[in-house]
This record gives sequence, structure tokens and C-alpha cells, in this order.
Amino acid sequence: MSKRGGFPGMGGFGGMNINQLMKEAKKMQADLEKSQEELGSKEFNATAGGGAIEVTVSGDKKLKNISIKPEVVDPEEVEIGDIIVVKPGERVPLDGIVIEGSSMVDTSALTGESVLRSVNVEDEVLSGFINKNALLTIEVTKDFGESAVSKVLDLVENASSKKAKTENFISVFSKYYTPVVVGLAAIIAIIPPIVIDASSQAVWYDWVLRGLTFLVVSCPCALVLSIPLSFFSGIGNSSKHGILIKGSNYLEALKNVDTVVFDKTGTMTQGVFEVSGVHHNEISDEKLLEYAALAECSSSHPISKSLQKAYGKPIDRNRVTDIEEISGNGVTAKVDGISVAAGNAKLMKRLGISYQECHHVGTVIHMAVDGRYEGHILISDILKPHAKEAIAELKKAGIKKTVMLTGDSKRVADQVAKELGIEEVYSELLPADKVSKVEELLHQKSEKEKLAFVGDGINDAPVLSRADIGIAMGALGSDAAIEAADIVLMDDDPLKISKAIKIARKCIHIVYENIYFAIGIKILCLILGALGIANMWMAIFADVGVMIIAVLNAIRTLFVKNL
Repeated sequence: MSKRGGFPGMGGFGGMNINQLMKEAKKMQADLEKSQEELGSKEFNATAGGGAIEVTVSGDKKLKNISIKPEVVDPEEVEIGDIIVVKPGERVPLDGIVIEGSSMVDTSALTGESVLRSVNVEDEVLSGFINKNALLTIEVTKDFGESAVSKVLDLVENASSKKAKTENFISVFSKYYTPVVVGLAAIIAIIPPIVIDASSQAVWYDWVLRGLTFLVVSCPCALVLSIPLSFFSGIGNSSKHGILIKGSNYLEALKNVDTVVFDKTGTMTQGVFEVSGVHHNEISDEKLLEYAALAECSSSHPISKSLQKAYGKPIDRNRVTDIEEISGNGVTAKVDGISVAAGNAKLMKRLGISYQECHHVGTVIHMAVDGRYEGHILISDILKPHAKEAIAELKKAGIKKTVMLTGDSKRVADQVAKELGIEEVYSELLPADKVSKVEELLHQKSEKEKLAFVGDGINDAPVLSRADIGIAMGALGSDAAIEAADIVLMDDDPLKISKAIKIARKCIHIVYENIYFAIGIKILCLILGALGIANMWMAIFADVGVMIIAVLNAIRTLFVKNL
């Protein structure tokens, strides 16, 4: 039924094409017709299976069995209706429907959902899902260009084109300033002598000197040097704290951020399964975890690995016998001769054992030992160490609104938002839904106010591009997210967001100090120079002296306190 191969550049995806197999079967029709008299039959049938074509005559006589060599194809060549095989550990390359097999898939790269999803026959899978523990045979339902991953990349490109560009003050200022002051200096040097006494060398000397003085004073060195240096110092100070800012325009925009929107999985939570609690147990936590880890020792399921990690000791498989894995329920086994059952509520009902419901959010493993209920183990995605503190610091920094967008379930999203102190939360969103929600939030704010989005996965890339400021997690974030972002947090610590905002505000404050100081001194000296009061020494101070003072002030950006 299959023809297997890998897609180049797609992370080792498996692929096969049943249509090509059937074409080969049709080519054999001529051979079959020639053999009809020999076999005494006028009926024949051709089928494809196991990577080969098998032809039978009269339903029982095998004529040929031709193996088809596996073929490596580009995903763009796969058509709707073709069949692909995805092995454990591989990504699903194209959207489709599962026609054979059942497995757990990691959907976090696309939806942000931290809990693994179970897929069975007739379930839909999207490109970007990661197959975890069993072989899946999938019928393709969408071309590569229409697949979920392709749409995400398209959203990134389109979102980037909508992003507003921050206008550079210096380039606009110098565009008009330079020709104006050169023209004024020429007017000062030429017009007055002509009007007063064109034949007097003394008059010409006096007014030409005034014009040159005016020109020296007007030199914009203080602005041209100090303002970029302020931004460079701000970017350098940020990088010293593990915050990489891709341009001075993003540092400038960061100053006006009043709304911060967060992704959940991998951004505010660690994005990994861990045992987060043991509840309603009479035996010790350690003993219950030991029973659970041993009972699950033969399973490759991620939940089993989480239990074994929480147990933290080597697994002695000789202690475990009579292991029976019940699909969709859990596992039963004997540990040291004692019957142990570990699984969901369905397993407890199947065994006729009453159990306690868990009111916490996560995956619940109910435990029964020797036919008696002994409590349950909660496995969930846990918050990052500084996540709650990060929200509190943002509010201290004057951020008016914090929002969380996630592809995870409403129950999980609401609890995480409540724990963190986030005001608004929107759950069960696909990448396109996140872009729509961010655009809605962008329309609600004023033009001066800015919106920052913080994310880490490929599903966040379109939103990172669309937001005024995109902030990506750099240590564990996806390449697509880091590429689309304007700011990268190198250690994935959300607490660094408030630090970046404080550095940006200090930097812009110093920039405006230099602008007001330099322009103020220059205007004063320009007036004095035009009136003949300011001499060349004062002009040099207004140029070089002001530049040095402004540069020294700009260096203060490297030393921002109370981060």
C-alpha cells in the first residue's frame, strides 16, 4: 500500500504515492491478456500493497509480484489523494487524514498547545505536527502551497509589509537643515556688504567672517554623532543583559509600548511535561511515583517518560511482570507481585475502582494499587521561574494592558492567565486567528502607543511580524520566530522585557536631552554670530564643545540603574 521515501530539506519526512503503483499495475494489462488462455481465465485483478504490485487471476492464481523501488520526492510534487507515511520523530509534511495507525502528536509548533494530542484513523493532521510514538499513514488533502505551514510563512511575509516604518529624525532634519544654513551663511556673507558698501574691503571682511562663523556654528556634528551613539549605547547595554535589539528604530518604538501580548507555551511556560503534583494519596509521594514509573516502564509515551523522570532512579524491569497496555486507558502490571493500575478515569471505571476527580489543569494519572485507589499524579506544563514577576514588573513600568493569546484549551489558558495576573486571555487560536486578534488590538490603541508581542514558535512568526514590536525567545525559540522578531531574548527570560523597556526609555530621554541642548546652543550662537557678537572661538565651542558634551551625555545610556 505504500511507497516510502524522504522529502529533502523537510526534516526526514516519509512519503509514498499509491497512484504511481496503480499506474504500474495498468501497464501489466497487456501481459495478462496474453496469459489468459494459459491460465484458463478471462478475469484478472491488480492490487498494490506493501510497496509492491500483486496481480491475481481468477481471484486465486498469482501471476506477478513486482517490487517498486522507494522514491524520494519533493513535497510540492505530492498531489491531493496521494498517501504518505510519517515515522515516529518526523514532522507531518502535508495536511491530511489518518487512514492507518494511531499515535500521539506534538502540535505545539503550530497551535502552541502544550499537551500532546492523540490521533487515530479519520482524524485530521496538519503539516508541522510532530509524530511522537507510532507509524502513521496519511492521505493528503491539501497541496503543499495550501498546507498549514505554507500559510504560516505566507502570513509572515504579508504581515511584514503592513508594518509601519519609524522615521529617522536625523535624516529628515538634515534634509532641510543643511541647505538652509548654507544659504543663510551665503546671504550673511554677500548681501549686507553689497547693501552697505560694496567697495569697502573692511565691510566685506567683517561680513564674510560673520558668515563663516555662522557656518561653523551651524555644523550639526553634535546631533550627527551623539544621537546614533545614544542608540548604539542603548543597544550595547541591552545586549549586555542578553537582549538583542535589531535596530535603533525598534529601540525608539519600545519606549512607547503600552500593551504587551504574550504567547503561552514556551514563552510564559516551559513547554515541557513535568509532574507538578501528587494528590489524594495515603502512601508517600515517592512510593506512588515509584509504582507509576515501574508500571509504565515499557511504554514509549511522553507521559511515561515524565513519570520516570520524576521518579529519578534507575528502572529495574525485573520487578515488573504481566504488563498490559490498554489503548486509550492506561496500563496495568504487577510490581513486586502487587497489581498496579496507572491511567485515566476510563481505566478506573473499567476496573470498577472509585476515584477522586482532579480540579487542577493538566494530564491526570489515576493510580490503583492492589485493587485500591491510591490517589492521582498531575502532569502539566509549568510556569517559567520569573513569569509572574515579569508581569508585575511590566505593570510597574507603566504597561497599561497585558494580553495572552494561545492555541491551548480555554481551561488551561484561563488558569495560567489567572496565576500570572494577565488581564485578557484568548484561547484555542490558530496562527491566522492570532494575527486577527493582534490587528484588532492594534486598532484599539492610539497612533503614538505601541503594541509588543512576545512569542517563540513558528505559529508566532506572523504575529511577531505584524505587531509594532516583535519579541522572540532566542534560546529555545524557532528560527522562524527569531527571524520575524525585532528583539530577541537570549535566555528566554520574560523578566528581560521590562528591562528592555527601561533601557529604551532612558536611551530616548538622553537622545532628546542632546537634541534640545545642541539645537538650543546653536540657535543662540547663530544669532550672536549673525549680529557679530560671537567670534570664531565661540563658534568652535558651539560646534566641537557641544559635540563633546553631547557624546559624553550619550555614553550615560550604557549605565542604566534599577533594571
